[in-house]
Amino acid sequence: MRGRFAPSPTGRMHLGNVRSALLGWLQARAAGGAFLLRIEDLDRARCRPQFLQDLYEDLRWLGLDWDETPLVQSERDGVYREAQAKLEREGLIYPCFCTRTEIARAASAPHGLSDEGPRYPGTCASLTAAQVAERSRTRAPAYRFRARAGEVRFVDELMGPQAQDVQALVGDFVVRRNDGVASYQLAVVVDDAASRITHVLRGDDLLPSTPRQLQLYAALGLSAPAFLHVPLVLGEDGKRLAKRDGAFALAELRARGRPPEHVLGLLAAWSGLGDGSPVTLPALVARYRPDVLPRAPVVAREALLLDALGLR
Repeated sequence: MRGRFAPSPTGRMHLGNVRSALLGWLQARAAGGAFLLRIEDLDRARCRPQFLQDLYEDLRWLGLDWDETPLVQSERDGVYREAQAKLEREGLIYPCFCTRTEIARAASAPHGLSDEGPRYPGTCASLTAAQVAERSRTRAPAYRFRARAGEVRFVDELMGPQAQDVQALVGDFVVRRNDGVASYQLAVVVDDAASRITHVLRGDDLLPSTPRQLQLYAALGLSAPAFLHVPLVLGEDGKRLAKRDGAFALAELRARGRPPEHVLGLLAAWSGLGDGSPVTLPALVARYRPDVLPRAPVVAREALLLDALGLR
């Protein structure tokens, strides 16, 4: 087994991020496998070197080690362009000059997935070479993958059987943005394949993107990993924790002198692996079982968090 954690250094890690890291680490270590770290820093406007250093310190403080030199996505554009070239040679991608506003106005099915916006109606799917050349004079294109029609089916190791018609729900999707940066969908597929990842454990906010990734795995001739999506940790407002939620930042808990075993105990309780008592990583490895992981979101209440960690 080869698992991984793939954070974005756009802020301080909160306990929801750290819980995903812990569960991925436990999944790999319980199986005697390797655990890798990948830095997803393609969002150049928001990623900061200090956040990356904080991330390393957080993981090391908690005891979550990794086995190989981390991949850094901002250093891998050439690899992503090779994959894009392969798709282009096979006629599976095309340049798109549409803005989000134009897509929203033209979309025949406006309710797509939130990470993609409105369903793409295929406006640029059949442009001639002359039309592409003309539009390229005034606007840089994005590149879209020609989504295959019909349901993509897979079995999630926690959520069970899944099915999604990517073409009907999302339409042709972006693999390179018009600012020249590879999309998340392309980069994650290329990187997981390059790292020989066999098992992906991540938050269930990414469950809807899995069918798109499976189409890219097939188009690139790559083997797809097994997937396990865990429900997110939510705040008291019912929204997913954000990196601005200071009370739930691991760096804040470190600064306040809490032992890592106390944090591990809280994360274990949120994951069906403990009762909230302080616990060590070896003990969690011994008791890790994917079938006990919750299938519903966890609500992190700040007052209970402070009480559990002895901070008031």
